[in-house]
Amino acid sequence: MLAPPSRLASTSGNNNRIGLTLIAIVLCIYTVGLIETVWHLPTPNHRKRSWLRKLSSISNSGNKKQLPVGGNINIAKSGLSDLGIDDAEGTDDDEEKESSSADDEQDDENADPIPAAKWPISIRDEDGNFEEVIHPGHKAKGHPDVTMMVPRFWINDPVSVHQNTLMTRDLAMKIGSCVHPDANNNYARGDGCDVKDRTIFVAIASYRDWQCRDTVTSIFKRAMYPQRVRVGVVDQIVEGEDGPCDAPYKPCKDDPEQELCKYKSQLDVFQVDAPLSIGPVFARHLGHRMYRGEYYYMQSDAHVTFTKGWDVDIISQQEATKNDMAVLSTYLTDIEGSINASGDSLRNTRPIMCNTDYENGQNNRYLRHGSQPEAFPSIHGSPQLEPYWAAGYSFSRGHFVVNVPYDFYQPMIFQGEEMSIGIRGFTIGYDFYAPERSVCFHHYAEGKNKRKRDRVPHYWENSNQFNGAGVRAMFRLLGIVHMNPEISRDKWDHSEEEHYGLGGVRTPELFYEVFGVDVVNKKTEQHLCQFVETGKMHKEFTKFIRPDGMGIDYGKISFRFKDPLNPTKRQPQRLHR
Repeated sequence: MLAPPSRLASTSGNNNRIGLTLIAIVLCIYTVGLIETVWHLPTPNHRKRSWLRKLSSISNSGNKKQLPVGGNINIAKSGLSDLGIDDAEGTDDDEEKESSSADDEQDDENADPIPAAKWPISIRDEDGNFEEVIHPGHKAKGHPDVTMMVPRFWINDPVSVHQNTLMTRDLAMKIGSCVHPDANNNYARGDGCDVKDRTIFVAIASYRDWQCRDTVTSIFKRAMYPQRVRVGVVDQIVEGEDGPCDAPYKPCKDDPEQELCKYKSQLDVFQVDAPLSIGPVFARHLGHRMYRGEYYYMQSDAHVTFTKGWDVDIISQQEATKNDMAVLSTYLTDIEGSINASGDSLRNTRPIMCNTDYENGQNNRYLRHGSQPEAFPSIHGSPQLEPYWAAGYSFSRGHFVVNVPYDFYQPMIFQGEEMSIGIRGFTIGYDFYAPERSVCFHHYAEGKNKRKRDRVPHYWENSNQFNGAGVRAMFRLLGIVHMNPEISRDKWDHSEEEHYGLGGVRTPELFYEVFGVDVVNKKTEQHLCQFVETGKMHKEFTKFIRPDGMGIDYGKISFRFKDPLNPTKRQPQRLHR
């Protein structure tokens, strides 16, 4: 029986409405997809995209508080393109990977821990080589649902390399790429690589710093061989307010000779929203994740000017130590009166790391470097041995990054990072030296630079958001290096402690005994600089550099420093067994 005309019209109207609703839903999904696609298009000159941020955040409605796509974590190279997060849907390639995963796992068990070296290289060429991690600041505050996408380490497990013993020279020579491969297309050529072709990775952690791009420009402009330099910047900024570190002052099409344009393929910038910043330890941890097997590693602040030919100079100094475990490190001299317009150094003096004592902070007592003495070097023809490491400037072989990565679990730490890296490095077998000559100078907030530098924000503007996170992190930092024996081990997070822990070459206790640190009573033997700055430490300790150049053998040293100006303390005379 036919339905009445009125019912037919009603049914037809309902079908039309359903159809239109479905079309509207499809169009909405398409629009969201289009927005996400636009987000990942090139963004010349880093135009502000706050409206896209708001729209993209609407689509993140899962259980986890994933950071807005392309916003909080944005990898850019010279402002030309962004790297997005991979689609969730599988592909034929994914199926092939899954089918061979069991074989890969079996191969991994027997594989060489050192990946094949490559050059040129960029983290932007590693689509899919990123991993999701829980933001350590939010995790410490009980918010484990805030995640980030970050680059994977070049070598994920440092213990697979140093194996809690002294690394062999043969293994060390496998770490370090050369600009040109050998006849077998091998870029890891060890000593066989011409010195001018040995690659350098420069890591910079920048927090809302307008001078970051000037620092990068200086690195490339002043290098004798800029083609062997790769710079990785962790750029923590407020988009739309702060200038990105990789954005040239002029568009590249108008002035392609700008260093940020000429060397854009050698500059990786990992951009992080400033409100997620939790201090230099985490930022430099991200920087270590950007290392990709370069021969040398250099760490610098974001407001530094380099000298002409700095790369040749610092490599020649490092090689002069005849110690593959040498790490050249110091606090930098202020820029004023230190360098001329041509990039030539005007200084014949340099700082050396020896003035360190206890201070209070983060509900703990810990060692902190004070002002370091600057004078003419006592040792000539080589960098000078020193006990301590400095975060502001460090130059070493690339395996230092592999073996001593920055700890992921130390949010809101500023003071203390140098003790963590320095003492952990000591236990893995590294030795610290003051450069004989400075190859860069620091823009401190002093003199004519004071007004400009004082305007640069600091990460502790986020302190309220992560209040208290640094206390437990400091317990962990000090606990790992055995500097707080009075604190119960249940006071800190032990996650991946082996990964970010000690080596087996030396103990922290040996360091404290040799250099006069009392971790129980929180005191140091004073006037250590008289032993270090004069060159006595260098002359006596470097006698025991191992024949293969793999560090100083402290097993042959019985010296224990005592304050030479305290008549109640007896200074041991015997310096070796």
